[in-house]
Amino acid sequence: MSTSIASFEKAILKELRNNNLAIFAGAGLSRGSGFVDWRGLLKDIAMELNLDINKELDLVSVAQYHLNANGRQTINEAIIDEFQQTAEKNENMNILSNLPIDTYWSTNYDSIIEDTLNETGKIVDVKIKQSQMKNFKPNRDVVVYKMHGDKEFPDDAVITRDDYEKYGTDRALFTTQLKGELISKTFVFIGFSFEDPNLEQILSKIRIDLLGASPKNHYCFFRNINKSDERYNNTGKFNEEEYNYDKVKLDLKVKDLKRFGINSVLIEEYSDITSILKNIEKKFKVNKVFISGSAEEYGDFSEEEAKDLLHNLSKTLVINNHHIISGFGLGVGSFVINGALEEIFANKGKKINDYLTLRPFPQAESGGKTLRELWTEYRKDMISESGVMIFVFGNKLVDGKVVEADGMLEEYHIAREKGKFIIPIGSTGYAAEIIFKEIRDDIEQFWYLENSIAVLENEKEQQKIISEVGKIIDNIRRRV
Repeated sequence: MSTSIASFEKAILKELRNNNLAIFAGAGLSRGSGFVDWRGLLKDIAMELNLDINKELDLVSVAQYHLNANGRQTINEAIIDEFQQTAEKNENMNILSNLPIDTYWSTNYDSIIEDTLNETGKIVDVKIKQSQMKNFKPNRDVVVYKMHGDKEFPDDAVITRDDYEKYGTDRALFTTQLKGELISKTFVFIGFSFEDPNLEQILSKIRIDLLGASPKNHYCFFRNINKSDERYNNTGKFNEEEYNYDKVKLDLKVKDLKRFGINSVLIEEYSDITSILKNIEKKFKVNKVFISGSAEEYGDFSEEEAKDLLHNLSKTLVINNHHIISGFGLGVGSFVINGALEEIFANKGKKINDYLTLRPFPQAESGGKTLRELWTEYRKDMISESGVMIFVFGNKLVDGKVVEADGMLEEYHIAREKGKFIIPIGSTGYAAEIIFKEIRDDIEQFWYLENSIAVLENEKEQQKIISEVGKIIDNIRRRV
């Protein structure tokens, strides 16, 4: 029996919050960047052997046959030629790179995973050869295990029957490491067909080692068998026999993988994986709240009232297990930080990094960019980390006059562009009020605020404001 998408998303969100999720990437992930899968890689090699690659199920043997007849060089050249091309944007990998996943395994030769992670600013420790397993890259964020090698070292790529037979000797540490992580972490297999003999042996060994105990839950994607597929309709008449055969085969595969704790998620199209990952990212980031605000003055609020509002809003969010992101806004940031820290220090089980991200803005130009350009990039980066944006106050002093904070308005526009959930506390005035009025006039786009308009617009009592913000976030979490 397959796992529903809703159950899959719930399980993955739990593992993300526990920092216990790993990704196993097969050729299907790289196809999104324009690279070939194994069948495509070996197509010309099979032709040289007078074989039709589309009829071959044992691709490892195809590579071995070519090695037997022609040596290794043609295979090496195929790997170099196919995987040195410029990669296209990979939306699935882009989403994954923005989630707290610190372990990737792959049988792919390309560098899509590590390149994408590097672009997000993460320090990546790549393991290609067994000798690298003893090394530890300082301050690493992610480890990428390329268990079949890399395009830069085609001689060492695992592709032929000989390579697989020597795997237990040449790459034994990869097997040991993967076994340990499959027992301790939850894996999501993306773009993987489960036809790799190495992985099958590892899964079988784990199952035996556990002596019948329930294995760790893992997940994979399979495209459902669809009557509209061309292969069942290419003769002008629907091929029901082949359709039924494929349905039975998929069902058997799904049931067999359950032996190893691998739960199958059936999708209608491969593009559904992107939609599912986007939804997971959105749900995960609802827990991350960016409080945007600055204040030279507090309008209808006294300084003490404003301080209490910001302090207790932040504290309450941490009590409810939200992660707060702060940019140290003048007259706002310190109170937000103090509220969060009070709850974190009061609860010995809570760690600062799990509940608070502090991101002070750069104060000097560098890299040929103006300070304004740096701030815009910085804002985009911070907002990307969050799911919910709370806007309060929003004013600054310019030439001796208090004016609306244009930086806060920029953050609002970035948040809208990125599809974040926006909560403007209009009663605090200034830029927050401007944002509130714009949203109120376009309320159909902000369904989660429909029942909170009156409180956000007029309420001055801090506990009522804080309570309403909590209700809004709870509503978002239930609906997304």
